[in-house]
Amino acid sequence: MVYSQQELIEWKNKYPILKDIIDLKPVVWMNPNLQSSSSTFSLTRDDMDKAERLWKRFAPFLESEFPETKKSKGILESPLQRIADMQSKISDSFEGELYLKCDNDLPIAGSIKARGGIYEVLQHAESLAYEAGFLTGGENYEILSSQKFKEFFSQYSIGVGSTGNLGLSIGIISAKLGFNVFVYMSADAKQWKKNLLRQKGATVHEFTGDFSEAINAGRQKTITDPKAYFVDDEDSKHLFLGYSVAALRLEKQLKERNVKVNEEHPLFVYLPCGVGGAPGGITFGLKQVFGDHVHCFFAEPTHSPSVLIGLLTEKMSDVSVQDFGIDNRTEADGLAVGRPSSFATAISNRLVSGIYTIEDNDLYRLLTLLADSEDIYLEPSATAGLVGPERIRSYAKEKKLNVQNATHISWATGGALVPEEDMRDFYEKGKSL
Repeated sequence: MVYSQQELIEWKNKYPILKDIIDLKPVVWMNPNLQSSSSTFSLTRDDMDKAERLWKRFAPFLESEFPETKKSKGILESPLQRIADMQSKISDSFEGELYLKCDNDLPIAGSIKARGGIYEVLQHAESLAYEAGFLTGGENYEILSSQKFKEFFSQYSIGVGSTGNLGLSIGIISAKLGFNVFVYMSADAKQWKKNLLRQKGATVHEFTGDFSEAINAGRQKTITDPKAYFVDDEDSKHLFLGYSVAALRLEKQLKERNVKVNEEHPLFVYLPCGVGGAPGGITFGLKQVFGDHVHCFFAEPTHSPSVLIGLLTEKMSDVSVQDFGIDNRTEADGLAVGRPSSFATAISNRLVSGIYTIEDNDLYRLLTLLADSEDIYLEPSATAGLVGPERIRSYAKEKKLNVQNATHISWATGGALVPEEDMRDFYEKGKSL
């Protein structure tokens, strides 16, 4: 959609923060549309529980096919790690305790995208198998490793548009099941991710444009094939549900650490945000589990604030950063998205407490600081949540929250599969800034 100059001027007058956003200055926006977690949504806690049961059904298959999941018996989950040294480096006046949710170490795909991408492919595979009579209920899903199933799935194709990590997760699991998989990648995608996908058996189509161009091309190509299925990061209930299950796992991890979440012990979660599906799904899940005692914030690059602009203007996915002259060019490749998810944004509009933006150089500085203080290495985009506690102080004060007893979680979204040479370059860049 193309907006007139007059409309853009009216928006600037209506939303003063928009000037700083357009000028690429880091901003903090508090969501005026935030509602109680008890509000009615198109999805429910029951949908989350069904998604968790699907994960458990596929656990024997995942354990059989991916050796790295044997210890967890086929359950994909990441550690929750206290990062006290990093906390002291960020601020002398930090209140509460800071943790890192290490989705950078999530098995199979090494990123948060494994939660949504792998889940959606698994549910599609299950649906096809039931329709063909290959599954009837009660089977051990390890049978999906058999040649019979691989030959069956080889009749079908899966397509996805991606800046990198979603394509990796879908490419890896689709190829393992036997699907023909096509990944449509934007110019922002790192070369090593394209190479790895090809090694895993995926066909990679490269585009010179951004994420919107890649996903649109992939969508149009896929829908012409009756035996093809498109994983649509801009409009997917299944991706969203796959991400939401993380909340159930986090609840267990916090209980194991005797971390309380209630009115006197608020939980703050900071989520790097691209198209909005992963942070939106996790926020939905956390609200189902912890109610209004959890406060979720998205973090976007100053050059790619797609969800922020969508929510601020209330145009959701009908507006892009390019409409405001923002270039959508960032080193945080997983967050290089110009237009937000229509499905996820409609829900996040009522659940996210706020959004802040961060400059690329700060991502590199945080990467190096985390490596030096905790010996943890992340992709640049995965560090965006680390400054969350400092950026949302005014929110906590306005809400009169007991921050002395707060638990802060920065969600690390990727990093395990980054080649050593690339990670060394990331580290050195952060060191030089």
